[in-house]
Amino acid sequence: MSFPLPGEAGERAREILAGRLAPVPPRDAATVVLLRDDPLEVYLLRRTTTMAFAAGAYVFPGGSVDPRDADHAVSWAGPSPAEWGEVFRADESTARGLVCAAVRETFEESGVLLAGPGRDAVVTDTTGPDWEADRLALIARTMSFAEFLDRRGLVLRSDLLKAWAHWITPVMEPRRFDTRFFVAALPPGQRTRDVGGEAAGVAWMRPRDALAAARAGTAHMLPPTMRTLAEMATFESAGDVLACPRSITTVQPAPAEVDGRMMLTFPGTGETVE
Repeated sequence: MSFPLPGEAGERAREILAGRLAPVPPRDAATVVLLRDDPLEVYLLRRTTTMAFAAGAYVFPGGSVDPRDADHAVSWAGPSPAEWGEVFRADESTARGLVCAAVRETFEESGVLLAGPGRDAVVTDTTGPDWEADRLALIARTMSFAEFLDRRGLVLRSDLLKAWAHWITPVMEPRRFDTRFFVAALPPGQRTRDVGGEAAGVAWMRPRDALAAARAGTAHMLPPTMRTLAEMATFESAGDVLACPRSITTVQPAPAEVDGRMMLTFPGTGETVE
């Protein structure tokens, strides 16, 4: 599949293909598709229009890996960083950072925390003012995630995550991310809240309804979000999503010149962007 690359994006793509401009190296990032049931819904944030990347777009919680996310001091329960590295074909340190970033960013951007006092428990309420103070400290980077967990006597529950996808931003973008997608179910007792900051609004939506809004032009979404929503729309419950077999294939949209026009192609997806 492919679609046109007009304006500045097309010119940058042409310069890069000609070797006159070097692509920006992508930054490691993690995104979490948070799910809840009856009916199956996904949690989406609408980014503020002032954001440098994906301004105004509906996205899943996520963000760049903080260098401290790879800290061995992060208390951990569930599949090890080495096991996650095998899933994502990444080294152990990168995998550790990705999983930690997934859990940290989910808490920062939804208030949901995939952690508990032990490997068989998960926190049930993160809505008090003390939790909010910690969330804001994490966003401000005045406290690391390892410090946050240690102070509260919690361990990261990597078993609550499932690897889902791997997307790399096209080479012509001035901001690029090497993003691993995870899925996770909303833990019992926890609830999301409108956390503000980078989000102009948040919503729980049925995947098919979110896709319909994007195709109608009432909700701006990037191709990875639309592709993921289309996949989620084939399931009936969060349990079905978490139980399905999944192999990770890297998708990196690529610019190409076709009949004198710059186009962005999506090799191997077999789908159409509408």
